[in-house]
Amino acid sequence: MQSSPREEHPHDAGEAADQAAEELSRRLAAEAGDVEAMSVLGAMLLRRGDLDGAEPHLRAATAAGDRAAANNLGVLLHQRGYPDEAAGWWRIAAVAGSTAAAHALGRHHRERGDEPAAEYWLRQSAEQGHTLGAYALADLLEHRGDAEGSERWMRAAAERGHREGAYRLARALDRKATRASGDRGAALVEEAEQWYRQAAARGHRRAALHLGTILEKRGELKEAGRWYLTSAKDGEPRAACALGFLLRDAGDTENAAVWWLRAAQDGDGNAANALGALHAERGQTQTAERWYRAAMDAGDINGAYNLGLLCADQGRVTQAEQWYRRAAYAGHREAANALAILLLRAGDETGAEPWFSKAAEAGSVDAAFNLGILHAGRGEERAALRWYERAAAAGHTEAALQVGMARLRDGEEGEAERFLRCAAGGGSAEAAYRLATVLDARRPPEPAHELGEPVHRRSECEEWYERAATQGHRRAQVRVGMLAAARGDVVEAARWYREAAEAGSRNGAFNLGLLLAREGSEPEAAVWWTRAADAGHGRAALRLALVHARRGELAEGQRWADRAAELGPPAVTERAVRLRDALREELSA
Repeated sequence: MQSSPREEHPHDAGEAADQAAEELSRRLAAEAGDVEAMSVLGAMLLRRGDLDGAEPHLRAATAAGDRAAANNLGVLLHQRGYPDEAAGWWRIAAVAGSTAAAHALGRHHRERGDEPAAEYWLRQSAEQGHTLGAYALADLLEHRGDAEGSERWMRAAAERGHREGAYRLARALDRKATRASGDRGAALVEEAEQWYRQAAARGHRRAALHLGTILEKRGELKEAGRWYLTSAKDGEPRAACALGFLLRDAGDTENAAVWWLRAAQDGDGNAANALGALHAERGQTQTAERWYRAAMDAGDINGAYNLGLLCADQGRVTQAEQWYRRAAYAGHREAANALAILLLRAGDETGAEPWFSKAAEAGSVDAAFNLGILHAGRGEERAALRWYERAAAAGHTEAALQVGMARLRDGEEGEAERFLRCAAGGGSAEAAYRLATVLDARRPPEPAHELGEPVHRRSECEEWYERAATQGHRRAQVRVGMLAAARGDVVEAARWYREAAEAGSRNGAFNLGLLLAREGSEPEAAVWWTRAADAGHGRAALRLALVHARRGELAEGQRWADRAAELGPPAVTERAVRLRDALREELSA
């Protein structure tokens, strides 16, 4: 089959015809001795890559004193591999006022290592408004450590539309912002964002990535996603990875996996780890392991740590230890902590401690807390407290609880309260309960409430008791029940007592029994007292002894009296002994 001729669009054909006509016109003028035509024709042929055709026209125009031709002749000779000869023509053009030639000559001297000459010619170019000259001068000054001069010329390049200059200016402003504070720092961040935005709008993919990051941190996720997408489509793997996380957080794991795959295939270790985690969650452990290995191959040591976690979850302890060690030796602090935990569980406390220390010194909060536990287990309370304090300062909830309890033991109630508030705010039910007890001990006694009286607003300590109670803290549930009972709210008190009792609280069961007995439900009360007494509650056993004694069940009453006397406390034991002796006399009468 004969192929059809390529179809040309009329616009393209017309443009090509115009170019051909212009070239013919320039060629005829050049042949007639027009110097400008020679220069323009040479430049046209040079851009086309026709070096042989361009050179005679450029040489002729240069000989006639055309500085643009001298510059282009330098470009041609540089492309041919004659840099020194090119520099000679650039010098002639630069002396004649060509900013492009001054830029080229400056670049030539920098490549040769002659920085003073490079700076001289680049400055000549930049000061006369040449954009590339301004950028090249900024780059040179940055290399020499002149941050102020570099920023000035990078800004000049950026303002003239140089997208790499805009990006690098934004990066410089970002670095300055990290060292500044207050309004100055905020202003620098804002200006950096503007330059990122300008560079990104001109197609700079890394600027689009940074802009997306800024917007994501600010919570503007929709616009962040657009810039990540722009950058990712331009081939930036980090943007593809970030877009994947944005989609995952929005619940779109399928599309997240598509972008992670694209980023991972381009060598992004973070994306490979994300794919590994995704497959691990789905139970596809072999695929997960393959991606974790790919992350390692990309230089991301998280891959080794994640492989350790994967092996540990599967019970492959030996392999887990190997991967943790690999990551830990590379400086992965959480891997060092995980390795230490693995060794500790295997009974190797001596081997575990140095890894806990390495991880803690590297900033692992969990490792600092674990060191506290390690020292506390040895009875080294001061060393334990030091590590707990370090972990608490970094926001570790359980560590803050331990510090708070230590301060309470030392009688430092104010400091204890501060740490307990931190731990309670972090979600620790035990801390909320202990904080409530501290506040409870300070408040003055309230008058008793009668049924039907309005209930007063809850105190702060009761709010903390309730927070702990709703988290399942049994002692807090009992205390909330007691406070409700004190307010006359029998229904609320019974609810909390029952919840605590059903969770195994013997005090909850005893108090629920008391409440039921007062309401006339002694048989049900006896059921809860029995549960409490079986769990070792002496007063509940005494109550049962009295119940059975009133019913005339003397032997059963004596049995529970014996149990109450055994359990105590002393006041209960004393009463139980008297009751038991009385029941014995009654039985023997």
